[in-house]
This record gives sequence, C-alpha cells and structure tokens, in this order.
Amino acid sequence: MKASPEAQLRLLELADLDAELGRIAGRRRGLPEHAELEQLDQRDARLRDTVAALDAQKGDLRRAQAKAEADVEQVRSRVDRDRSRLDAGRVSNPRELENLQSEIVSLTRRQSDLEEIVLDLMERLETAQHSHQAATAEQAEIASRRQEVAARRDVALGELAELSGKAEDRRGAVAGEVPADLTKLYEQLRAQHGVGAAALRRGQCQGCHLSLNTVDLNTIRAAAPDEVLRCEECRRILVRTAESGL
Repeated sequence: MKASPEAQLRLLELADLDAELGRIAGRRRGLPEHAELEQLDQRDARLRDTVAALDAQKGDLRRAQAKAEADVEQVRSRVDRDRSRLDAGRVSNPRELENLQSEIVSLTRRQSDLEEIVLDLMERLETAQHSHQAATAEQAEIASRRQEVAARRDVALGELAELSGKAEDRRGAVAGEVPADLTKLYEQLRAQHGVGAAALRRGQCQGCHLSLNTVDLNTIRAAAPDEVLRCEECRRILVRTAESGL
C-alpha cells in the first residue's frame, strides 16, 4: 500500500486522538458517582425490603394485640360476673362456693397473663414502629443524597461529553486528510490491537515497544517514503518520523 508521508503522519494524530477518546471514555465509566449511586440504590433496595417486612410485622402485632385485648376483656367480664354472684350472696352451697372462688382465682391469674401478653405486644409494636420510622427516614435521606450525587454525575458527564465532542471534531478533520484505503487498514488494526498505528522512534516501535533488529531497520531504510510499513512484531502500521533514527 502506498500513501504520502504526510498522510501516514496523520495516522499518529489519529492514534493520539483515539487514545484521548479512550481515556475520556474510561473517565466516564470510572466516575466515582457511578459507584456511589449503585451503593445508594442497593441500600435503598434493602430498606424497601425492611420497610415491607416491618409493615407486615406491625399488621401481625396489631391483630395479635387486638385478639389479646379481647381475651382480657372476656376474662375480666367473667371475673366481674363471678364476683357479683359471690358478693350478692347468691351462692349458698359450700361446694359451689368453693368452685366459684377457685374459678375467680384461676381467671384472675389468666387475666394477668393475658395483660402481660398485651404489654409485650405493645412494646414489640412500638419497637417495630420506631424501626419503621428510622428506615423511612433513611430512605428520605438516601433520596436526597441520590439527587445530589446524580447532579454531580451529570455535571461531570457533561464536561466529559464536551471534551469528547471536541476530540471527535479534531479526529474528523484529521481523518479527512487520510486516504480511504489507509483509514480502512488503520481501523482494522485498531479493532484488533487497540492501536492502529505507531511511530518508529530511535529504532523502536512505539506500539509494542520492541527494538527492531538491523535487518528490519535496513529494510525500512530502503523502503520508499510513501511505502506503508508494518511492524514485524505487532503488525501495526509503522510510521517513520524525524526521530526514527534511520
């Protein structure tokens, strides 16, 4: 393949611009805000699960508390009824009187146990409510934090997009000065190796950073200035410059 030395030198400009665009893309991918947002989203997802579980727990506790309170009321009513019978003197049979007194003692104990259950359920419900409030408060804090981080990310992305746009414009101008067949070869090699062209500097390929042997250097010295050369090691387009050391 033939191409003027000027067109070949343009390939080095293209390679520099492609490297710059690659660095910009790397900075875009590596923005710390991306990781921060991911962490916030993960924490928010865990909090959503926590809030849902606490909602279910609060519902269960309220139902259990309502049932325990109803049981307490039922036992209390029966105790009141038995005491009313006892106080009214309507039980004269000694055996029946003894049974009634025993039942009052048993029901009173049962009432006390149920009231303890109600208190325990109330405490557990209060704890669940406090946990729910803390989780929802943290969710609100995360939402606010996420807005701040997203705003920072968008500013950084905008700055990088501006840099990328300028580099793309310069690249388009440089690429317009390179023959189509040389551009095609350059793009094919760039797709394979990441870098399509490299300078020969002081007898060393700047693509693979290997020094050329004497035979290869002599071949390059003998080549016409418009001959498109390739590095024998990495197969990139090898561009001769004033610093090639030929």
